[in-house]
Amino acid sequence: MIFLKTEDEIDLMRAANQLVAKTLTEVGKIVTPGVTTRQLDKVAEEFIRDHGGIPTFLGFPNPSGEPFPASICTSVNGQVVHGIPSDEPLKDGDIVSVDCGALLDGFNGDSCYTFRVGEVSEETNRLLKVTKEALYLGIEAARVGRRIGDIGYAVQQHVESNGYGVVREFVGHGIGRDMHEEPQVPNYGKRGDGKMIKNGLCIAIEPMIVSGSPQIWMLPDKWTIVTRDGGMAAHYEHTIAVHQGKTEILSSFEEIEKIENQY
Repeated sequence: MIFLKTEDEIDLMRAANQLVAKTLTEVGKIVTPGVTTRQLDKVAEEFIRDHGGIPTFLGFPNPSGEPFPASICTSVNGQVVHGIPSDEPLKDGDIVSVDCGALLDGFNGDSCYTFRVGEVSEETNRLLKVTKEALYLGIEAARVGRRIGDIGYAVQQHVESNGYGVVREFVGHGIGRDMHEEPQVPNYGKRGDGKMIKNGLCIAIEPMIVSGSPQIWMLPDKWTIVTRDGGMAAHYEHTIAVHQGKTEILSSFEEIEKIENQY
């Protein structure tokens, strides 16, 4: 069942997503060579809790029932999603996708940003650029009267026309009182397919894009998903609300991009 949100509920979702945006900004301030992803996790958890939220990912069960051991997912280089923070330092030229969720006043926020660590290659920069562009094209396609397949079609066309692969096993999702609600929002699809987009729909759109083959493996930790061919992976995510006939991005990259542009 798809739960359409009221304006009051969207206000609460906006607050939760702004908390996530601010948390990712705090993380972005310390993403540098030599920092560990466990340090990023500590900053994120403290910031969420200090601002009245609860880290949604901490303890979240996988299909085997095993709880996620951290407050953020930190996926480095060829890790696609669900990377577990560790004590291994980030290196110059790495990228790290930081996926963050927070529960605030009964509603969830969810967003992901792929950070550059120091100077990255031109090839990697292009992957990040195309993936972020695909996210915004997907958001543009999310309009009242259109269908979920229009979102996936917009993402897929842009990504594949630039020579990259779309991971199919992991998709975007509805969001609200629960982190994962209906409908699923794939990053591939056909125009005019899927559920109708209506006022009150809140979804997380999150292209997970790889430089080579979209085939993936799960590591023995039963969480971390990696590219089979060792190619790089990028992941950007916004939570949006379709309401009053318009599409609003509830999360934000604005402050993160200000930090990036300082370098």
